Amino acid sequence: MSRSRLRRLALVVVASTALLGLGACSVQTADGEASPTGATAAAASAPCADASPIELADIQPVADPRSITGPATACLADDAVPVLAPHPQPSLPVTVVDHQGTSVTVTDTSRILALDMAGTLAATVYSLGLGDQVVGRDTSTGFAQAADLPEVTQGGHQLSAEAILALAPTVILTDTSIGPWDVVLQMRDAGIPVVVVTPDRSLATVGSLVQSVADALGVSDEGASVAAELEQRIDATEAQIAAIAPTAQADRLRMLFLYVRGNAGVYYIFGGESGADALITSLGAIDVAGEAGIQGMRPMTAEALVAAAPDVILVMTKGLESVGGVDGLLERLPAVAQTPAGQNRRIVDMSDYEILSFGPRTPEVLAALAGALYAPTDSAASR
Repeated sequence: MSRSRLRRLALVVVASTALLGLGACSVQTADGEASPTGATAAAASAPCADASPIELADIQPVADPRSITGPATACLADDAVPVLAPHPQPSLPVTVVDHQGTSVTVTDTSRILALDMAGTLAATVYSLGLGDQVVGRDTSTGFAQAADLPEVTQGGHQLSAEAILALAPTVILTDTSIGPWDVVLQMRDAGIPVVVVTPDRSLATVGSLVQSVADALGVSDEGASVAAELEQRIDATEAQIAAIAPTAQADRLRMLFLYVRGNAGVYYIFGGESGADALITSLGAIDVAGEAGIQGMRPMTAEALVAAAPDVILVMTKGLESVGGVDGLLERLPAVAQTPAGQNRRIVDMSDYEILSFGPRTPEVLAALAGALYAPTDSAASR
């Protein structure tokens, strides 16, 4: 498998995916646990039920973040996607050349499907003020406004042609992270405009992805405004994080992103060019996987984990639950217990829907993670 393919998969792993065999996942996670959707998503994020917005300027960071012990959950105060362009008026028809070089003409945006493995595309449509026109969702679209929409994915991220056609979409936005591709081609054969955008998800692509979605839906001006606002807010949040994180390289937290799926025995380290590396760097920390030369997504080995010696390990919430919490993680992976993070129980988790989604809620995601890292008693739920 090519490095570029690995990179795309690492960038878009979200929700309760299992990646075993690098294939599509079922609604049940690989370890037999149900993927959180709709009402069950709220239950999955119970530790965050009483979360308050994180104001980084107001928190009191610990002088030495490496001295902090115990796990924490990074929480968003609001499960809804912010609408940053209320009541846009699409200018249609519009013709765009998509990520694959295909010319696509969109004449009607009254029934939108936005489908990808990260749930980012649907969130972007909502942020552009067109959420009322979204008629269905994939399993990774877990934010509040979309909770009651019918799913068009089966077995996790397998697109169902029948479910899609039943919703009579007038335009479909997707990428190459979700399939099977034959279903996408079938939709085009049925006369539905399908716009394919980049599958890359990182801090650097938030603005450009918003613009691509906006262009395809005939709201380019609103897209430019929303993209600029998000990029400005991300920059401002990174500046606030820099003000509370240690300035000396030797004092920075050494951090590693570990993808965990319990009984399936799926444990991956996310390294350079995975999206997790940019996230960690933006948090004022050192990406120890990238430092060790790990690129993309690599199956975890005990030797690599111990050698990386992370002070903090980042995980997805459902992944941590799949191994029985922090105690289960330390029991199943003795190598974790040999790291400073394991010895100090410094495991920080965040919702699968949010941590690597890189979309309209990215500023809030960064702030929540920074609070959990530098002032957990003020800003993060205990586990």
